[in-house]
Amino acid sequence: MKAILTIAPDSEFRYWGGDNMKSVGGELVTHYRDLAFMGFAEVLMNLGTILSNIKFCKKDILHYKPDVLILIDYPGFNLRIAEFAKKQGIKVVYYISPQIWAWKRNRVFKIKKVVDRMLVILPFEKDFYANYNVDVDFVGHPLLDALENEDSITKETFLKENSLSNKPIIALLPGSRKQEVVVMLQTMLKLLPDYPEYQYIIAGVSTLTKEYYGNIIGDKNVKLLLDNTNNILKFADAALVTSGTATLEAALIGTPEVVCYKGGRISYEIAKRVVDVKHISLVNLIMDKEVVVELIQSGFNYSSLKSALDEILFEESKRSQISEDYKKLKTALGNKGASMRAADIIVGMLEDGSMKSEA
Repeated sequence: MKAILTIAPDSEFRYWGGDNMKSVGGELVTHYRDLAFMGFAEVLMNLGTILSNIKFCKKDILHYKPDVLILIDYPGFNLRIAEFAKKQGIKVVYYISPQIWAWKRNRVFKIKKVVDRMLVILPFEKDFYANYNVDVDFVGHPLLDALENEDSITKETFLKENSLSNKPIIALLPGSRKQEVVVMLQTMLKLLPDYPEYQYIIAGVSTLTKEYYGNIIGDKNVKLLLDNTNNILKFADAALVTSGTATLEAALIGTPEVVCYKGGRISYEIAKRVVDVKHISLVNLIMDKEVVVELIQSGFNYSSLKSALDEILFEESKRSQISEDYKKLKTALGNKGASMRAADIIVGMLEDGSMKSEA
């Protein structure tokens, strides 16, 4: 069997994405950093690049002739590719639904037309699709497995290997894209003088250079660690986290957090008018209530950030309530083994069209 973006373990596959699939034999065609544009205005400014990549992807699919095309999130790009693949008679699976429940809900009709199987990882997504008479498979969240499979390390070893002191830790997660890192980190770093009894660690990503981070950090007393988010969160007393999957990662690890987000003004003003959700963090969305504080746009400022951080650092009742809600969140996400369930469904669909699984 051949596939593009496949998770079936015995398959030959090519993929468009990050570096993580190389270790299991995938052939990287185009890196996601060449496609990841955040915000409405940013997408418009890079429309030419996006369209040329769509054209290239279609040619690559025709050349490779996969048995199945597996799409992950990124609807603006992937739904166009899904429509093209469907016309070519290629099976289309969507693993990790785009957030159409937040905005552009009309995309559900396109999905019904061009996607053969939708695999979702958030519990409320199954009910959302059911409202449109679309039967989807809830397979659980892959983060449960990712965190389970992380190499275990003691705090003592972590501190020693990274030349850290024994002071308690505040983790800073400014995101992974250049445009968000610079905005988020500049505000987060303003808090450094207020908590001299703590040490700060920035959870950076290797797709950005140390020099890039260094230009933002300057001479501030903060430690930068690349690609070590799991351990940083594991040993942190609290975390300031840019909205995204990292908010869920912090919750599953058990770290009290403040969720932060500030985007471009034009993109934010558009988003306010089209996005229909009560919360921006996955933690609050899944629990359907405010488990963690969200500081958004103008609300993300030094004063609000300090107040929210004080609460999760020093108010024991708040920390206890967050801990209890985190336990309920973990239960709501289903059982471990999401990716294997997804793989079983895909292989079964190709073999006899009947296999189906629930977390």
